[in-house]
Amino acid sequence: MSMDETTALHVQELRRGTVVLACLVRLATPEYGYALLETLSELGFSVDAGTLYPLLRRLEKQGLLSSAWNTDEARPRKFYTTSALGHELAASLTTEWHAIDESLRALKARAPKEGI
Repeated sequence: MSMDETTALHVQELRRGTVVLACLVRLATPEYGYALLETLSELGFSVDAGTLYPLLRRLEKQGLLSSAWNTDEARPRKFYTTSALGHELAASLTTEWHAIDESLRALKARAPKEGI
């Protein structure tokens, strides 16, 4: 496996762990699936539709998101919104994210200069 392939695999794994937090944060404002997909992509969180839609359903089933159908337009759309429980989880995950970032910065500061 080349370094590019290895890097791509690890970047994908790292992003997989952050997409839940990204969705919970973004969905503080109601949005439908495809618009969320585009917004996440624009902001650097590339997610396949085949990954996002099952994730939204799972988060809803866990009580972290709520949803409602909007039938005002020609095409009905299901809008998702972060629930109170989802906001609590987003706050906890954000705190944890900052702690991890701080730890990585400390590790990097102590690493040999020819390293990272």
